[in-house]
Amino acid sequence: MFKIKHLLILSFTALLLGTSGCKSSFEKLRLSNDVGRKYQEGIRLYNKKDYSKALILFEGLAQKYRGTAEAEDLNYYYAFTLYRLKDYTTARYKFKEFADTYPASKNAEECRYMGAYCYYLDSPKSSLDQENTYKAIDALQLFINLYPKSDRAVQAAQYIANLRNKLETKAFDNAKMYYELGGYDITNYKSAVVALKNAQIEFPDIKFAEEMNLLIVKSQYMYAKNSYPNRQEDRFNEAIGYYNEFIEAYPNSKYAKEAKQLKDDSEAGIVSAKKALAEQAAEIAKYQALEKKSEKRKDSTTNKIDIKNKS
Repeated sequence: MFKIKHLLILSFTALLLGTSGCKSSFEKLRLSNDVGRKYQEGIRLYNKKDYSKALILFEGLAQKYRGTAEAEDLNYYYAFTLYRLKDYTTARYKFKEFADTYPASKNAEECRYMGAYCYYLDSPKSSLDQENTYKAIDALQLFINLYPKSDRAVQAAQYIANLRNKLETKAFDNAKMYYELGGYDITNYKSAVVALKNAQIEFPDIKFAEEMNLLIVKSQYMYAKNSYPNRQEDRFNEAIGYYNEFIEAYPNSKYAKEAKQLKDDSEAGIVSAKKALAEQAAEIAKYQALEKKSEKRKDSTTNKIDIKNKS
């Protein structure tokens, strides 16, 4: 997967060159064994911003220059060519490879930074899988640890903040999704409470904290409301407990009125649940009394028949 875009770029450029009729001077050079001239032409094309052609030449030279004095500059241009072509997946690999291979190079810091930055650029929107986001944070933090006094460290820290904001948004959106699915399965309300709490553990300073705490109260209330009466009292009491935590943390919250209504509704729900259980118990007792009476009548009738038969 990681080389697909890279191969597509090469294939597309090669196709354009191959369909241009007679061989161009570039195509002749590409097919020649003049590695020195290819190297110089690759640099010239890069500086002209003709990155697709430069990539073709650099790609063919990478193995031939391995271990030579020119290899360092070649790999530097090679990585930046991939970056300019927005092949961030391959570029980040090449930038990291450069920094690992040439740690003493004047370009090592820049390449370490660019490798992390390519991860940052490859981080998807918050609704998608965030594996690359976590990897980007790790790579950027590694750069800061290695070069704490670098001017780039400040920008790296800002990128980490942006990425963490994305992860916080995803965590909140996932929890809200459970709440929204509660109408299909009430256990999703309980899952929403768990997801919201876990998000706050992972991101203690999450910017959505106030709204998330309200949603915890709301989710628990909905979980209780849609439960069987014999489970409602305990679950409503949990909602009231979450309300108390919310109002203690945010006494002047703009959501205070809504939260108070949820608390009042929970208290009313407890009263209603107790009444329903009492009525249910009364109905059961009434049914049992009727059954007992019916059994007595049946026994009485049976005894009369037995006495009559004996006489």
